[in-house]
Amino acid sequence: MTTKTGVADAGNLIITGVVLMLIGDLLFALNDAMGKWLVASFAVGQVLVIRSVGAFIVLGPMILRQGPMALFRVEQKGLQFIRVFMATCDVALFYAAVAYLPLADVMTFYMAGPIYIAALSHFFLGEKIGWRRWLAVLIGFAGVVIALRPSTAMLSLPSLFGLAGSFAFALSLVMSRYLRSTSDTTLVTWQTIAALITGIVLSIGHWQPATLIDWSGMLLLGIVATCAHLLITRSLKLAPASLLAPLQYTLLLWAIVLGYLFFDDIPDAQIIIGAVIIVVAGLFIFHRKNLKETVPAAVPPDGH
Repeated sequence: MTTKTGVADAGNLIITGVVLMLIGDLLFALNDAMGKWLVASFAVGQVLVIRSVGAFIVLGPMILRQGPMALFRVEQKGLQFIRVFMATCDVALFYAAVAYLPLADVMTFYMAGPIYIAALSHFFLGEKIGWRRWLAVLIGFAGVVIALRPSTAMLSLPSLFGLAGSFAFALSLVMSRYLRSTSDTTLVTWQTIAALITGIVLSIGHWQPATLIDWSGMLLLGIVATCAHLLITRSLKLAPASLLAPLQYTLLLWAIVLGYLFFDDIPDAQIIIGAVIIVVAGLFIFHRKNLKETVPAAVPPDGH
């Protein structure tokens, strides 16, 4: 009876992790669309600064709740620094890329993230990945390529920003899983502080006046992005990165929806076909995962 209860609890944790990842991806898709709109008129550094200020609207009460000194009591400070560095590179490189390339092109680079995550999880987290799921991840990426059709600007400097940013994003997610005993608040706060410092440096000489709507948009960007980070950080503590990684493909589906709602972009047949391939591949990977292999090594306490 205890064994059955334990298995059920583990299954519930994994399902919760999946749901949180899906919601986080939706918020990230909204963040991406908002970010592209903002960097069309303002420097990346300025957007990062105000975005970080907006993030602390969410983080402030959480920091007070756990105690400010808890931010300095962290495990493996070296790995924490690398994770913060990678998370900061992810944000800065994404905005740098999307300022010059269509959102679809940049999203193509970021859709390669699950491949990086699967490989890194296998080697650094010890998560077993069978050949069928490896094949499904590759098929899912093929679906991304079919749907988004990268432009001829693939070898441009902005495209390199996108590639580097997607790898930094994948590595930061894997390290979030590895550092799962650190509270969500601490993880997201340090990467927000790093983004703020980076934004201040990049905005020197590039600060521009803005309207109330523009300021509000940048603050809202920080709120949305922080909520997304918190949800995804929590999800990675409840379920293995190799299982959650393919769910990043839902960003493509949200990009299609948001593109239609806000930019009047109507997907053609090729995009729909690619999207179907991506969803089927992701569901197959979810189906193949053995629950016994996905029990988290440590369950984080509530409120962190």
